[in-house]
Amino acid sequence: MRLPLVPTAIVAVAIAAMVGLGIWQLQRREWKAELIARYEAAAGQPPVAWPTVPPADDSLLFRRASGFCTEVVGWTAVGGRSAAGDSGWSHIAACRTGGLEGPGMYVDMGWSQGSDAPDGWRGGPVSGVIAPDKAHRIRLVADAPAPGLAPSAPPSLESIPNNHLFYAIQWFFFATAAGVIYILALKRRQRGAPRP
Repeated sequence: MRLPLVPTAIVAVAIAAMVGLGIWQLQRREWKAELIARYEAAAGQPPVAWPTVPPADDSLLFRRASGFCTEVVGWTAVGGRSAAGDSGWSHIAACRTGGLEGPGMYVDMGWSQGSDAPDGWRGGPVSGVIAPDKAHRIRLVADAPAPGLAPSAPPSLESIPNNHLFYAIQWFFFATAAGVIYILALKRRQRGAPRP
């Protein structure tokens, strides 16, 4: 059987790309497992002082920390969960931590059903667990909520999925399916070809 050059080349490149993506997902799985192990180790380390500048890496995530909010310069409400697992709003205080500089610490001061900024907390000492934050790299999830708020859910390692094995299997399946479909198409084409 003579293979058509261009379609065979296209299918071969597609299959190679899908196998490559599957291998890449297996490598990502190893990386994610190491990352989760590092976070688990960080959770057991002694508390740290809130950093003046957030680190460029994720070395402080899941560590306990404490800091001092000298003044609340603003509030932000983001979708969040309470420690009891209810959906609602987490209230993030942007805090000054020193003289005249802008916000140096972002603290999740608690959870509520509504998005209105809480009253009654103007700053002070805070302690809790360092969580990832999309806007500011890190934020502190306070152990003790502000008056009128319930505790927010602390960051959880269970929220970090390691589903790369599933993705790898998916890519390998796609590569196999593409190969099988192409072979079936070639056989059908050969059966339909006129005999010399």
